[in-house]
Amino acid sequence: MDTPGSDPFSSVHLIVPDGARAAIVPYGGHVTSWTTPDGRERLFLSRTTPLESGSAIRGGVPVVFPQFAGRGPLRPHGFARVNPWQHVATQAGTGTATAHFRLDGSPATRAVWDYGFRLDLRVTVGGARLALDMQVTNSGDRPFTFAAALHTYLRVGDVAAASIAGLDGLAYTEHGADRVQRESPLRIAGEIDRIYWDVPGPVTLAEPGQTLRVGQTGFTDVVVWNPGPERAAALADLEPGGYRRMVCIEAAVIGQPVALAPGGAWQGGQQVEVVA
Repeated sequence: MDTPGSDPFSSVHLIVPDGARAAIVPYGGHVTSWTTPDGRERLFLSRTTPLESGSAIRGGVPVVFPQFAGRGPLRPHGFARVNPWQHVATQAGTGTATAHFRLDGSPATRAVWDYGFRLDLRVTVGGARLALDMQVTNSGDRPFTFAAALHTYLRVGDVAAASIAGLDGLAYTEHGADRVQRESPLRIAGEIDRIYWDVPGPVTLAEPGQTLRVGQTGFTDVVVWNPGPERAAALADLEPGGYRRMVCIEAAVIGQPVALAPGGAWQGGQQVEVVA
């Protein structure tokens, strides 16, 4: 397991004897790569995303906090993904490896969101599984509420050949309209930007040659996002045709923001496992 120097874009590498690997950069506490023991990369990372302070990284697993999208006064998706985190530790377990990152409130964060907080993120790989565990602690003297998400970009061969099961009959919001999922399984034929509310169990992403099960704990909602060809063409940080090679399935808490009293803590996690 490698540790970075002072460069916030220098990766921490987790390497498990079975061949599972992950890479995380301190900037944003951002997972940029997850490779299973068969050598297959399972996350999408745009080749044209800028690795520079102030810009979000397009792909991997951005950490969304304390605001989701434009649902509030802050910059879209908040500030956690555009601040350097502290690499606290790496640890080898029995067939796994874990990296721990932390973001504390600072004068920079207080300038835009005047609360004391601590975020802890633990990234664990081993076998055909990636686990992300996030804890939010109110370290200040005032209560606050927040929304959060793990904005996971999953790599696919062709999004048009992929399908998502486990969302049948659930209510969702898309572009301000409330609907119910009727299509089973869900297929992506263009831009999609949906928040599914109160998702009771894991969802499954399937395509020829790959099936992933995506579960979560603590988080209540699931976001499914792909920009489609027209919006993708306007995203300078998304490589040409990149929308075809990814779909975001995000563990999220949006509909009912979490309220934390001083000293309180909340935990949420996402688990992605290759099942076929």
